[in-house]
Amino acid sequence: MNPSTDRRAYTRAFYQGNRLNFALALLFTVLSTGAMLYLSWVLGEVTNLMAASDLDELGRTLSVTLISLAGILAVELLTYYYKSRFIHKAMRQYKDLAFSRLSEKSISAFSRETTSRYLSALTNDANSVEENYLNRSLLLIYHGALFVGGMTMMLAMSWQLALAAIVLCLIPIACALAMGGGLARRERAMSDQNERFVAQVKDFLSGFSIIKSFKAEGEVKQLFCATNAETERVKERRRRWEGMLSGATQVCGVLLQMGIFFIGAWLAITGSIQMGTVLVILNLCNCFTAPIQIVPQYWASRKAALALVDKLDQVTRENAGRSGRAIPPVLKQAIALEGVSFGYEEGRPVLQGLSIRFEPGKRYAVVGPSGSGKSTLLSLLMGAYHSYTGSITIDGQQLREVDPDSLYDLMSLIGQNVFLFDDTITRNLTLFRDFPAQQVEDAVQRSGLSALVEQRGADYRCGENGVGLSGGERQRVSIARALLRGTPVLLLDEATAALDNQTAYEVTDGILSLEGLTRIVVTHRLDAALMQRYDEILVLKDGRLLESGTFRELMQAKKYFYSLFTLSEG
Repeated sequence: MNPSTDRRAYTRAFYQGNRLNFALALLFTVLSTGAMLYLSWVLGEVTNLMAASDLDELGRTLSVTLISLAGILAVELLTYYYKSRFIHKAMRQYKDLAFSRLSEKSISAFSRETTSRYLSALTNDANSVEENYLNRSLLLIYHGALFVGGMTMMLAMSWQLALAAIVLCLIPIACALAMGGGLARRERAMSDQNERFVAQVKDFLSGFSIIKSFKAEGEVKQLFCATNAETERVKERRRRWEGMLSGATQVCGVLLQMGIFFIGAWLAITGSIQMGTVLVILNLCNCFTAPIQIVPQYWASRKAALALVDKLDQVTRENAGRSGRAIPPVLKQAIALEGVSFGYEEGRPVLQGLSIRFEPGKRYAVVGPSGSGKSTLLSLLMGAYHSYTGSITIDGQQLREVDPDSLYDLMSLIGQNVFLFDDTITRNLTLFRDFPAQQVEDAVQRSGLSALVEQRGADYRCGENGVGLSGGERQRVSIARALLRGTPVLLLDEATAALDNQTAYEVTDGILSLEGLTRIVVTHRLDAALMQRYDEILVLKDGRLLESGTFRELMQAKKYFYSLFTLSEG
């Protein structure tokens, strides 16, 4: 699919279900140009009546003009009304399409990107598209209609002046064509720098507590000031180029106006046209000079805005979520790994030659020291990476060939890092979907959230990323969220790490007591009572599977797991 085709998808979003608003905005925009032309005609008519000393006709012209002003006002109000409606709906649909394409990406695709590029595209760039593409497109139509209408009146009054205006108009048009590409390049550069600036600010705000605790404020200020200065320099270069374009077109506009003025004066002196006609044509110069000065600049800005549309299309297509074969949301045979090796960097493996079989309905514990590859194993099962060697199958279907959406219907992951929305406890549990009240209540009870809900209420707002809750409370919300979803396979990556021992025991015990689920639990808590409840314990070290078996089997073997358990007990 080529870039122009994809750009059309975004530009079509401006007009989808919005063509009537656009047509009416366009109609009234064109009609509003008639006001300027009508007033120019009135000026010439009154001047001729002054020369003829006709008071009766002057009175009638005044009456018609006053009545016409009411119509002009109505047209102007309707122009702004439908223009606003068109732009409102166009931008809403444009950003909706962008977010829809973003949401179609898989976890593996999104994990390779930075959020700042989307923040920039949906804020700064979107504002530029709104102003420089949509708003200025209608202004281009207005000034184009004004130019055509003025030229038509001028042709009717003096073909000599019309010919002179056409020749003089070629100069600013050539200027716009020569400088428009430079403005588009600078607009893209400004967008890229804004993206970097947003990314850095986001990092600094997210790591505020770390910055303060390490007393790194001075260094961070220097980094911020450097990036801020570069951002403003890029914006200045864009403004300077736009100013040069504007200045050049203004000079060309003055040249046009003065040229028409002197030619008109010569024609009046030689008796070729009347004095009123000269005044009309002089006033019509505004219909020429404004478009001549503005249209090249607006056209270049419109071209620059389209470059931002292309950029949005590019970032939403990069790493696009792959399609695959859908699998049913049920595990019938097994999730099987055969000779799986994986590393985030070439030559530095995290997992090496893993061969494991997870059967439906069973409980598995994955244990081992930090850095042994436990979390990476769960990430692979969730389809986050496909650059592994070996084979991972789900009921015989290769994981690489599975549609990500159907994979997420099969399994859920409760990770160490919990994200909560700045919304209520209930909406964080349901993720804005509707569930029966009894299901929500069951998930709250099984996750140990009952006390929190009773104390603060289900409508308590959690704050930005759950700042209003403790670490343990946030973790319990994430557990309840996964339990409520009820996928057949449940992956837990140190899900109880933030909980106290008693609560962690209760939550883990509740998860292990669930019937019909396949549970794969990464944990560092080697509680004997819980360990005995797992059907199989997998022991990893340095990315390799050292041993596996039941708690009793591993303790009797007195190998690596025995050492880990003894150390944890000591």
